[in-house]
Amino acid sequence: MSGAVSAGRRNGLIVAIDGPSGAGKSTITRLLAERLGYIHVDTGAMFRAIALSAGRSGVAVDDDDALAELCRQADITFMRDDGCCRVMLNGEDVSAAIRTPEISALTSRISAKKPVRDSLLELQRRMGQDGGVILEGRDIGTVVFPDAEVKFFLSASAEERGRRRYLELTAKGEAATLEETIAEAVKRDRQDENREHAPLCRAVDAVEIDSTGLTIEDVLTAMERIIREKLKACG
Repeated sequence: MSGAVSAGRRNGLIVAIDGPSGAGKSTITRLLAERLGYIHVDTGAMFRAIALSAGRSGVAVDDDDALAELCRQADITFMRDDGCCRVMLNGEDVSAAIRTPEISALTSRISAKKPVRDSLLELQRRMGQDGGVILEGRDIGTVVFPDAEVKFFLSASAEERGRRRYLELTAKGEAATLEETIAEAVKRDRQDENREHAPLCRAVDAVEIDSTGLTIEDVLTAMERIIREKLKACG
């Protein structure tokens, strides 16, 4: 199915997709947004961009004032180029730079900081307030948009998510072992679930989809069906 859809808000529904790292949220959200004609807001990429900026600037993770100032100065936007969504930080394309293992580890720590979450929360709400958007992250359905019309929690076993990450890294020629990537997935889950501010958890009204053993098309079909049923109900 294709073509733009709208209901509920001025430009359509707000769709929230939460879940742990490596569950396939970015890929699913991008493809689902294309099918529905919605805007894809990758909130995880926003936190990664701040982590990259902090790393480059030498800002310590425990320096709340410096982090708050860093967020105030950061200009984060998304740009579509040849079907790909590019992440721009202060005019620079950082799409590749924010996906390294080092930035992934730093992001988990940075994203737990209240000044960072507060700053990006405001930006995320502005991006999605009129609807017609699909936002992905850890706390979209619980904190950012608790009133989103459709919520999903996309999960997969740590072994599956580690395997996916391992294949992704080795395809790029980067050194990695399967055991290390699985261990990193488990560690990231523990950090995200136990952080003080907006921990990873499933919204009570979210539809949970375990993507272990499922194809991308399987997940897309299930989500699209639920969204279109909601659109139909909204008239």
